[in-house]
Amino acid sequence: MTNGNLVSILTTVYNRGKFLADCIESVLTSTFHDWEMIIVDDCSRDNSVETANHYAGKDPRIKVFVNETNLGDYLNRNKAASYATGKYLKYLDADDMIYPHGLEIFVKTMEQFPEAALGISQEVAEDNQPYPFIMSPRETYRREFLKRGVLGMGPTGTIIRREVFEELGGFSGTRYIGDTEMWYKIAAKYPVVKMVPGLVYWRKHENQEFLKGTGNYFYLENSFKLAKNTLDQPNVPLTLTEVTKARNNLNRRFARGILKLAITGKEPVKAMKIARSCKVKIWTIIFLAFLWK
Repeated sequence: MTNGNLVSILTTVYNRGKFLADCIESVLTSTFHDWEMIIVDDCSRDNSVETANHYAGKDPRIKVFVNETNLGDYLNRNKAASYATGKYLKYLDADDMIYPHGLEIFVKTMEQFPEAALGISQEVAEDNQPYPFIMSPRETYRREFLKRGVLGMGPTGTIIRREVFEELGGFSGTRYIGDTEMWYKIAAKYPVVKMVPGLVYWRKHENQEFLKGTGNYFYLENSFKLAKNTLDQPNVPLTLTEVTKARNNLNRRFARGILKLAITGKEPVKAMKIARSCKVKIWTIIFLAFLWK
């Protein structure tokens, strides 16, 4: 049990002054009240700190910290978690919002399934049963690597049991995919609960990390490397046959992505550079994309 609030809302900030007030206001309208909100500014150059301090002066549940040096996205998420006292960690990015009922459902669903270490609010195609429902490590990995995926949600759409987050050492600091990396670690060892979708508002804007990672093809290269490394781990909760099939699926998707970048995207040099970085030869890419069944 925790000596603090039941849930710690963690909001990391870097030049998000134009959105931060909306984020904080969304928390203040929550139907669930047993929370603390930890805002950690990562050396912003706008009015983010002033906005955060304004709200902290109005509600003692809001606590503001300012880093002495810029840590970057995921290391700052770890910093925010280090201040948390709650049983659960609920990341809420500074440019996003949570709906009034959202926090209550996040927390109560986790309380309903005490064996779960991670909760995800996202509807995907193969969710074919009523929410909420629990998935064992093997079921989660089968859906993630053998079907169409089930762990593709950023921190704002999740809730994490704090003791497990700390046990696994927090985020590694890998940019863009640090969340997926953590979800893989959690899901390999603990059950995951799928809960009602639509609990948060994920704002789209031109300065998002997600768009940056897509635009520079970081995801194409590094998501492949992460998935490949994950499937190579001795604790992967799949049979050898399933691992082989998962690797084949992964390789085929990567090959198609590389060819799309080279042909449709008209960036063959970039495509070849990524393929070499991933240690995949061009003839293998062509074979996998067109011949593998």
